[in-house]
Amino acid sequence: MTVVEDFHPNLRCALLIVDSVWQMWEGLVQKAKDGGLDVIQTYVFWNGHEPSPGSYNFEGRYDLVRFIKTVQKVGLHVHLRIGPYVCAEWNFGGFPVWLKYVPGISFRTDNEPFKNNALPWNFSMQIENEYGPESKAFGAAGHAYMNWAAQMAVGLGTGVPWVMCKEEDAPEPVINTCNGFYCHSFTPNKPYKPTMWTEAWSGWFTEFGDTIRQRPVQDLAFAVAPGGPFITTSYDYDAPIDEYGLVREPKYGHLKELHRAIKLCEQALISADPTVTSLGSLQEAHVFSPQSGGCAAFLANYDTNSFARVMFNNMHYSLPPWSISILPDCRNVVFNTAKIGVQTSQMQMHPTNAQSLVWETYDDEVASQGENSLITSTGLLEQINVTRDTSDYLWYITSVDVNPAEEFLQRGRRPVLTVHSAGHALHVFINGELSGSAYGTRKDRKIKFSGNVNLRAGTNKIALLSVAVGLPVSYSFVISMNHISKSRNQTLNFFFCTITLVKNAGPHYELWSTGVLGPVVLHGFDGGNKDLTWQQWSYQVGLKGEAMNLHSLEGTFSVEWMRSSLAVQNQQPLTWYRAYFDAPDWDEPLALDMGSMGKGEAWINGQSIGRYWTASAPNEHCSSCSYTGTYRSPKCQSNCGQPTQRWYHVPRSWLQPSRNLLVLFEELGGDATKISLAKRSISSVCADVSEWHPMIKNWEIESYGRPEEHHKPKVHLQCTPGQVISAIKFASYGTPVGTCGNFQQGACHSSNSYSILEKKCIGQQRCMVAISATNFGGDPCLHVMKRVAVEAICSAVAQPMH
Repeated sequence: MTVVEDFHPNLRCALLIVDSVWQMWEGLVQKAKDGGLDVIQTYVFWNGHEPSPGSYNFEGRYDLVRFIKTVQKVGLHVHLRIGPYVCAEWNFGGFPVWLKYVPGISFRTDNEPFKNNALPWNFSMQIENEYGPESKAFGAAGHAYMNWAAQMAVGLGTGVPWVMCKEEDAPEPVINTCNGFYCHSFTPNKPYKPTMWTEAWSGWFTEFGDTIRQRPVQDLAFAVAPGGPFITTSYDYDAPIDEYGLVREPKYGHLKELHRAIKLCEQALISADPTVTSLGSLQEAHVFSPQSGGCAAFLANYDTNSFARVMFNNMHYSLPPWSISILPDCRNVVFNTAKIGVQTSQMQMHPTNAQSLVWETYDDEVASQGENSLITSTGLLEQINVTRDTSDYLWYITSVDVNPAEEFLQRGRRPVLTVHSAGHALHVFINGELSGSAYGTRKDRKIKFSGNVNLRAGTNKIALLSVAVGLPVSYSFVISMNHISKSRNQTLNFFFCTITLVKNAGPHYELWSTGVLGPVVLHGFDGGNKDLTWQQWSYQVGLKGEAMNLHSLEGTFSVEWMRSSLAVQNQQPLTWYRAYFDAPDWDEPLALDMGSMGKGEAWINGQSIGRYWTASAPNEHCSSCSYTGTYRSPKCQSNCGQPTQRWYHVPRSWLQPSRNLLVLFEELGGDATKISLAKRSISSVCADVSEWHPMIKNWEIESYGRPEEHHKPKVHLQCTPGQVISAIKFASYGTPVGTCGNFQQGACHSSNSYSILEKKCIGQQRCMVAISATNFGGDPCLHVMKRVAVEAICSAVAQPMH
């Protein structure tokens, strides 16, 4: 799982690697470097490295030394974000759950038990994480803790600078930095501190049951140029490098060109402060002119609707809406944030032709009051206090006696059971049968189940299976205003207006509750309601299959599995599934298609690939997405009406050539016969480039006086290795309209468009076509700026028969 973000101490750009399989590290870091980045950021997760007090884990994916050496090998720098709190939509914000039970502890404040436990954990670079909102909430205690953390970090004598992100009061010599969608107005709290943008959010996280949030690359480039529970297993974040390790185009390529353009301005940017000049009502120039010579300019058009034609240094420039042009010499444009010159790759999950999975099943049991492992208590207990997060699951078990004379038995009416829970999911079993389920959301974790239940005369067993979907990361909302105006001196004032989700704000989240806390009430009895809240309850931590480690290579043989073609079609709840498969012989990334299942967890060769949940997103709010205007996470949504996450990445390094063990635990019931392996690859590639697209090569010709002609912009198309371009679906040299997948011919169109692209590209893995009238057999419309739009189909190369 990776997220790519920009990080700017002057001109440093960075990839933030949240979590990944260690065998993928070098490839990911190399792609980051190829994309123009200089620094790799990584969180360090306390709960992963110290799962129990004094017991440390720096193996496998937690091998921090190996990670740093890998980055060094590729030739990049490292920025460690050590915490102790990291957020990252990670379970409990990165804190180990045992920390919650240290006597007298209060998280992230001036609290001796917390500081004593956090002290040995900190050893480099970034201290704390987005603590500003907490500091204000805690008042004097928060300010004291912040100063303690800074002094402790600096006192370690590491010899590297320390930063605090989103902490405007960071004490000397700690550097305060910015996180957010935009940081153009950010300044450090001292003029001699560098301006650093530690998180430029390339998208937004995804939560079960919600849409997928995307951020247009034009807006991300525009932003860069001016300077927990219910989280899905995927942390793709619409990043330039996706969770499978593949580059996402056009985001990767466009940002790569942006990084090249900014680095051409490096000397001017680090040697002078900008001079801001108005170029129009919503346009301005930011000019860097060092005394030593040279000049770099950024021409901005903040109008969200219209192109702007501006005069700068006695030359005219056309600026698209909501865009910035970069001029490394204050004369020639080498990059515009809104003009994409790289291809768009349409990715698709392709079913494999691998062998069908042969499933075996094992039915887990509804917990019984007679089992020896149960805890018994009067009243309802908070879930994490009982489980200590050793399992997502906790059984709450009680019984109720029904008199045979009850009227609802005589009339066939069923009583109603209501259950109030603090979250996150709940399954209700009456006498061993599933009666119903209820779910919270990340925004509202609380649950109220209300449903008719089948009770019989005599003793009835009520078993409530409470399910945690990750522990709280802590969130709050910050409201700011949005305004763009001009002051009297003609300087533009920007005040971006959004309701912003601050990802890790809110004090005392260690006190938040999970599980069934009541009331639990039966309605419809002759004598009135039966309140079960304070009667005797028994508790069982986890599932029987968990206790036997059925998902492991050794534990899977501890029970007798049932093998039957009908077994997997019963769709029973609380069912374990097992199958074996051979590793496919192709190279594309692998995923497990879980679209036919309900909710549970999956393991490959004993390694968890995460919780799965096919909850569907609402069928609303997905519409066309414009890159212009202030970006907010709800702005560009997709996947409406579909499961939030259907495919689950299977790392290649976890597979052996044959007989790989796949184990699932399904809470609700699903159709395992439809589970399959899929490979992720490009289905089609598009390009849409104008004949006047800015190019760095032409700037170099101008700047260095090279005796060569200007280069023509080119259309570049490239399928993944093992694929070739098999067809040209659309091609037009002229004035085409639309976007990738929906191109149409405009008023001007060259009839040679298809034949030229087909001749150059069919049968090739990659191709390049220069945009010129000569290349396309003549100018189809004189004195009109033309573009080439093309969509090509990528297909697998036919494998020779053996």
